Amino acid sequence: MKPRNRNILLVALGFALVAAMCVCAASAGFIAYSFFGDTVTNILEDPAAIFDSPPVTSDSLVEPHTPIGADVDLASLFSPFWESRVLIHEDFYVQPVDDALLAQGALQGLTTALEDFGIYLDEINLPADAASPKELAAEAETPTEIMALFTDFWAAWGRAEYADIENQLTYEDLMHASLRGMVNALGDEHTQFLDPSQLRLSEISLQGEYEGIGAWVDTTTEYLTIIAPMEGSPAEAAGLQPGDRVLAIDGDDMTGIPGDAVINRILGPAGSTLVMTIDRESVAQPFDVEITRAAIFVSSVQGEILEGNIAYVQLFSFGATSDRELRNILEELLAQNPSGLIFDMRNNGGGFLDTSIQVASEFIGDGVILFEQFGDGTRQTYEALADGLATQIEMVVLVNGGSASASEIVAGALQDHSRALLVGDTTFGKGSVQVSPLLSDNQGSLRITIAHWLTPDEREIHGIGLQPDVIVPLTEEDIAAGNDAQLQRAIELLTQ
Repeated sequence: MKPRNRNILLVALGFALVAAMCVCAASAGFIAYSFFGDTVTNILEDPAAIFDSPPVTSDSLVEPHTPIGADVDLASLFSPFWESRVLIHEDFYVQPVDDALLAQGALQGLTTALEDFGIYLDEINLPADAASPKELAAEAETPTEIMALFTDFWAAWGRAEYADIENQLTYEDLMHASLRGMVNALGDEHTQFLDPSQLRLSEISLQGEYEGIGAWVDTTTEYLTIIAPMEGSPAEAAGLQPGDRVLAIDGDDMTGIPGDAVINRILGPAGSTLVMTIDRESVAQPFDVEITRAAIFVSSVQGEILEGNIAYVQLFSFGATSDRELRNILEELLAQNPSGLIFDMRNNGGGFLDTSIQVASEFIGDGVILFEQFGDGTRQTYEALADGLATQIEMVVLVNGGSASASEIVAGALQDHSRALLVGDTTFGKGSVQVSPLLSDNQGSLRITIAHWLTPDEREIHGIGLQPDVIVPLTEEDIAAGNDAQLQRAIELLTQ
């Protein structure tokens, strides 16, 4: 059954990639956003993120931090946990959901989080007056029908309350770890729990307008490292350079702090200031840089007229403003009467479902764009919208292993309608649809797979991908030499 009030997302590999979708264009040349690479391994080895914040939600994502051992209201703390369980039972693509599996996953998530800090539950001695698992379950308002299933979990939680963690973890951290474990137990890589920090970063790539310092960064190094400042940004005005390492923020040492946490320290409203302590290879000693944050717009589309009078449009993501940006670019380029169009969706990891329909409709005059198929066998059909700007021009679409989800919807529809040839490598193969409801008490979001989608010819591409009509591999040597064989083949097809 179709869930209610859906914020539908189509993105590949969940948070880790969504948070990094709008990065690396500065140095990637013709394969902008190249951190996706040609394989999933390359994506995970080279994530990055942007120093910006969607202003609509930034105030709502301030989360509490309650030290272990302090007084805590378990009913309030676990409200989003039980809320997530209900959402899983209502909306998850595969039903029925086994609560015993969820309970085991929650226990695994809790114990793993503790063991990561060297805390082993069987080594913790409980005082005589420690609350029993039954008492903790009641205090947390565990639903009666699953009380027995969560007995082991609450026994573990009771021991965790007496762990000597020295402020390294909070009760919120432990609840998040338990919730993440419960969700992971479903065995679906695209169904995920995003804590408040992760949610904030995941929204960045899809909003298009941010408040921050405007810099591309790498989160995989020992310290957060500047890839490049954006043109005209506060980061550029402050003189930040590629390779700069962020050692401290407002005097607080960032040693050992995860990249996403560092980014959240840099986030803030336009007009506010921060001081970053920078380590630069060419400078003997670290130095401070004061930066005033500003509102920043990051385009998800770029285009130009190539030699031979061929229009070239590259779409980096399917964000909230991508459809309008694409239409503006198409109007500008089509006014120059191009002989053909190359639409580049390489390394585009997806975005919003609605945006994918609007993008496809610029090139397809009528007919089905996709079918959404739910776990109970029911379907919803999405058809092309009217008034597309480029429904007649001859076109070629560039795709590769980083083209995923919403990109595959558009590419699959164009291929099935014989509207365009696909050129490049086999696409990623992400054919599922997620909703992303916010959890109560600013505790993040639950991203749930609620359906799979099919192309107009009813092809299932999940785990398979789309096979290009013309396969053109792009080697590391090509990239290093600046040789875009895929783009060159597309040009040949439009000029032969």
